[in-house]
Amino acid sequence: MNWKIPMGAGITLLVGAAAWFQLNSPEPQIVGDNAALVAVTIPDHLGEKEQFGSNAFATKCAACHGANASGLDGAGPPLIHKIYEPSHHDDASFYRAVDIGVRAHHWPFGDMAPVSGLTRSDVAAIIAYIRAVQRANGIS
Repeated sequence: MNWKIPMGAGITLLVGAAAWFQLNSPEPQIVGDNAALVAVTIPDHLGEKEQFGSNAFATKCAACHGANASGLDGAGPPLIHKIYEPSHHDDASFYRAVDIGVRAHHWPFGDMAPVSGLTRSDVAAIIAYIRAVQRANGIS
């Protein structure tokens, strides 16, 4: 049997699928003064590598991703969000983002530029920090 879908029906299916995805995509919860996009619980204890990552994150990432990766309204998405769980955005995604930047795809903040001045070891510590905070917030 030869299945042919008229162009109008195909477009309708695509628009319908896009609308379904938009309605069923996780949205950040706006909290407080609209600066942070999600509420974040900080782990009770951070190891040495995670603490170094916290400091590096505050220096190189927080201007766009907010304090403790909570996102920053008008600047960048929260990394403490289900979208960034390891099964969807693995550690390699973070290394690539720092090295070559990222085209906007989940959020309406625009593209992320590469981040200069970080060694691979610095990025590993930042990832360790982000993953620790994610776990403290039920994201694993």
